[in-house]
Amino acid sequence: MMTQVLLPEEKDRPLAFYLAMEEYIAYKYASGDYFFVWRTGPSVIFGRNQSLESEVNLEYCRAHDIKVYRRKSGGGCVYSDRGNLMHSCITSPERDAAFVFHRYMQWVALALSRLGVDAQVSGRNDITVGGRKVSGNAFHLLPRRCIVHGTLLFDTDMKALEQSVNPPEEKLARRGISSVRQRVANLGDMLDMDMETFAGHIVRSMCGSSVMLDPEEVCRIEEMSQEYLQDAFLTGKEPKH
Repeated sequence: MMTQVLLPEEKDRPLAFYLAMEEYIAYKYASGDYFFVWRTGPSVIFGRNQSLESEVNLEYCRAHDIKVYRRKSGGGCVYSDRGNLMHSCITSPERDAAFVFHRYMQWVALALSRLGVDAQVSGRNDITVGGRKVSGNAFHLLPRRCIVHGTLLFDTDMKALEQSVNPPEEKLARRGISSVRQRVANLGDMLDMDMETFAGHIVRSMCGSSVMLDPEEVCRIEEMSQEYLQDAFLTGKEPKH
């Protein structure tokens, strides 16, 4: 079982804060497995190797006040809002990153299966129910630690999800579908519970103890989060001089 990481104050925070929080925990705790769940306002997060202009519908995002972030892990472009439960795990690569990544997704799928849905790990980084994606996951390998994080679609705005990202047409064609919405599903449509109950179940399934960060640590995380807000990091290009 993992240790849940708690914040001293519950409030709305930008997505960049939680990406920095993952890194802070990875460097603060040299061993052990740590876990936390989080939610943010409408946001698009794309992978470290992806092109901002190619993967994100910037015009739609600007018009609908959807924030855009780049993460340091790989994987695809995802949309997130308050109806999506994000989850983060900080652990050690005991054997190799691929093994840790797959094992973690199996844990998440098992937690969903305990709610009575037929959750399956599919492909390299997805969890599906009835062939439809409910969770996408990615990992970031540090020198001695590994960050694994992902989504759990519960009551996500499907129109915003479809309009805000630009998946390659060939990717959709390989799956025999014409749109993102055909491929994804909300867990809230399958379960008789609200988001808070669902989040509590996920935490209890993954964690056996907890630790609280202090206000000074929160300030440090806020400082670290500024890296994710820099234009050079977001675009993947150095500014012109």
